[in-house]
Amino acid sequence: MHLKVYNTLNKRLEAFVPQHPDRVSFYSCGPTVYDDAHIGNFRSFLAADLLRRWVESPLCALKNKDGTTHTGHRTVLQVMNITDVGHMTDDDNADGAGEDKMEVAARRIEQAKKSGTVPPDAGVDPSDPFAIARFYETRFKEDAIELGLKVAIDAQADPSLMPRATDNIANMKTVIEQLLADGYAYPAGEPGARAIYFDVQKFQPYGQLSGNTIDNLKGGAGGRTSESNSQQKHHSADFLLWKEDESHKMKWASPTVSDQEPWGMGYPGWHIECTAMSLARLADGKLEGARKNHAKIDLHSGGEDNIFPHHECEIAQSCCFTGSDSFANYWFHPRFLKVEGQKMSKSKGTMYTLRDLTAKGIDPAAIRLELIKTHYRANADFSMQGLKECEKRIRNWRRLAVSLIRCPQATGTIFDYPSQWQAQLEQALDQLHNDLNISGMISMLDRWYRNDLPPAIDEVGHGSDDDDLNYLSVSPMSVIEARDQMNETIHSPMRALAALHLLDNILGVIFRPIPKSQETTIALYQPGVTPSPEIESLLIARRDAKKAKDFAAADAIRDQLQSMGLAIMDKPAGQVEVAPLN
Repeated sequence: MHLKVYNTLNKRLEAFVPQHPDRVSFYSCGPTVYDDAHIGNFRSFLAADLLRRWVESPLCALKNKDGTTHTGHRTVLQVMNITDVGHMTDDDNADGAGEDKMEVAARRIEQAKKSGTVPPDAGVDPSDPFAIARFYETRFKEDAIELGLKVAIDAQADPSLMPRATDNIANMKTVIEQLLADGYAYPAGEPGARAIYFDVQKFQPYGQLSGNTIDNLKGGAGGRTSESNSQQKHHSADFLLWKEDESHKMKWASPTVSDQEPWGMGYPGWHIECTAMSLARLADGKLEGARKNHAKIDLHSGGEDNIFPHHECEIAQSCCFTGSDSFANYWFHPRFLKVEGQKMSKSKGTMYTLRDLTAKGIDPAAIRLELIKTHYRANADFSMQGLKECEKRIRNWRRLAVSLIRCPQATGTIFDYPSQWQAQLEQALDQLHNDLNISGMISMLDRWYRNDLPPAIDEVGHGSDDDDLNYLSVSPMSVIEARDQMNETIHSPMRALAALHLLDNILGVIFRPIPKSQETTIALYQPGVTPSPEIESLLIARRDAKKAKDFAAADAIRDQLQSMGLAIMDKPAGQVEVAPLN
């Protein structure tokens, strides 16, 4: 069976046939770093990560152009952009209306500093948009690594895999100047407030991705443009490539416009950055090679809210720049995320960030699983109950892994019968090949733990000693090693362990560092709580108050700790367990 994915461009399930099966090019629209990314953002990023991991897996079969099957070594070159300029608050507007989101961030940080609610590590000048961008970019990358995004992990060694928009202004101007020269773009407006627009009527397939064709967008582009701007544009749906604006906080020398005096400083539109950055990093020969070779990329991902206008505009400007009939061969768009059955809401406190959840002591692996367990083309419902179930599920899978590692010769389980467990594995892989459906894999792992665990598990996994589980974080098996053991090892449980490694290279939740508690003389700090002198002194004061039978003072200290978001529980020998207050 070959991998099939739903291609938004053609509105159907299609066999995934990359241009070069051993080297797949993949561009993912990344974050706008004006705030911490929330779990809805990460749902989209993690779905793309799951697809990337599956395509890279030796268990995944791809179809070659000649119809044969490719199952050999395969690398996915994935690039994710960092948007730090040009993304306006009204991002549906073709004219780039509203404020730059970096300016919104500056105002929010300034207000937070005045109110004393600024994040403790936010030593950032709110008047410096570049500093704001670097602050939130760093936090995003830390969160992405914590959740196992391979592109972020790889970018630690190769930062070009996560390029910044502000580092690619020259590439954007190159693309814009070429579009002007070829007649696909035009200047408009009066000096000091001029703009360069893409002429959508010059690109006949405009609207193929979203259904918003030029005919459908007649008459004000569906409210996406102002009347004054429409008067200076060839078509109301023409979208912004560059804006001349000396007042903008982030500005650069404008592109060269033929037959005009040099423009004043300005900034790029949102859509142009992804064309410039994707082709500069993924095309052979960068931008020059992309144009010479009519470059295409294999995969492009983003949230469903990116389909229009962002991705529709990307296609138009990219195809006109490269001369290719398509920009990306496959478009991958995960659906929105709900929380507790409702739309995420800041006012209701449900627009969680990763840091909100890990501060409650929740394992990042459980957050990852909760965000990927629902098929990417269905609206997922994130819930605290679901997180608890994911934590329990992962702990069970880790116990299974520990048992197979420490007791590889165990008998009396399904692993004595290769034909049975391998048949289950093949069935789960068939579902993965069918548009990235991981439900079969999750059910299979649950079944392996529930019904088929070696008896020795009681000796190595069910106790309170977490050392057995933490052993997993220091016992990784490479993909090649796991593949070879699965194919060559004679003993069935060892083959099952190799299969488990290969499966977790896709899921990314078992063989990874596990949050551990921290112990001091007076307290046992659970994951999500970091020991501090303030907490320690309060615990000591509470202990002394209890010894003096001043229970009112002890209760007051407990209440103070609760107001700090901490729950305490007295343990034997005078220790106190400190955990996040859920």
